[in-house]
Amino acid sequence: MNSLGINKAPADTRVVVAMSGGVDSSAVAALLREQGYEVIGITLQLYDHGAMVNKKGACCAGQDIHDAQRVAETLGIPHYVLNYESKFKESVMDDFVDTYLAGETPIPCIKCNQSVKFKDLLQTARELGADVMATGHYVQRKQEQGSGTMHRAADPSRDQSYFLFATTQEQLDFLRFPLGHLQSKEETRALAARFGLQVADKPDSQDICFVPTGGYAKVIEKLRPGALESGLVVHIDGTIMGSHDGIINYTVGQRKGLGISNEEPLYVVKLDAAKKQVIIGPKIALLKQSFIIRECNWLSDLPPEEPVIVKLRSAHPGVGATIERLAQNRARVTLEQPQAAVSPGQACVVYTGDQLVGGGWITSEE
Repeated sequence: MNSLGINKAPADTRVVVAMSGGVDSSAVAALLREQGYEVIGITLQLYDHGAMVNKKGACCAGQDIHDAQRVAETLGIPHYVLNYESKFKESVMDDFVDTYLAGETPIPCIKCNQSVKFKDLLQTARELGADVMATGHYVQRKQEQGSGTMHRAADPSRDQSYFLFATTQEQLDFLRFPLGHLQSKEETRALAARFGLQVADKPDSQDICFVPTGGYAKVIEKLRPGALESGLVVHIDGTIMGSHDGIINYTVGQRKGLGISNEEPLYVVKLDAAKKQVIIGPKIALLKQSFIIRECNWLSDLPPEEPVIVKLRSAHPGVGATIERLAQNRARVTLEQPQAAVSPGQACVVYTGDQLVGGGWITSEE
């Protein structure tokens, strides 16, 4: 049994590495190459990157594809660039726009992992005869009773399990995450430097890849011309407080930029897409203790009648909760303590200890 859990010699084990051009996936490719595996690098072109060349902080842009190619040349491994623009637009960008227009706050990185990377790219890896596919995500995969389980990364500050909650069991059995056990990002950079990779000091990407400047409203206007509609800003008591230029410019929990003068601070409590209204109220109105999640994905059984830990945002510290499974792949989440800004469109991710159990998408359903 080799280090990837395959009953073959490393030289007889084919590994496809998803190479974004960043330091993490580059270090993965180098590490597996050093261990003697047959490594094939694949980079995805996800959108027309002509305008993005030399833009820092945006993955899968022109410069990043070039960086991935240079790393592959340094390592002496085959490397392919696959054009997934149409798949990416359909599965990620269109969903991003539609979610905002529905009054919700999307997480395109989860949708990309769920569809393009762990579905389409994974299928391509199988077609290439790969035994496994490896990525640079910071999560730990463990083998328990013949199946893979997903756990938080050893470095809590780098953990990316929240973004991988939608990974299916079949996908997880095929995936490997060689960096999850590292204690810090500095270890990854040191690995890349040891292998002589030019990306060892490359900055981490910070923005959504197809919104490198953070101006997502322009992306929405480009993909859905005329979709932005003005409406009213309404207090939860029914008082009209003002107007807005489109609900996409607001998120639940937002306080600044409301254009409202009031003695007490007011926050966005809800976005009503049907009425084109931004509902605002005092901070206490943000608190929620129970809500419904949809499109649930479960990687392991929920412990019966035992509380679990849920994260409501990637940086959320987590809170105790109980989960009640419902029909139509939904569930009711009841929190031990009410939480502010439980935002429809965001993910509610469930853990027992450091093990990822699964999760679903927060809805506005009461």
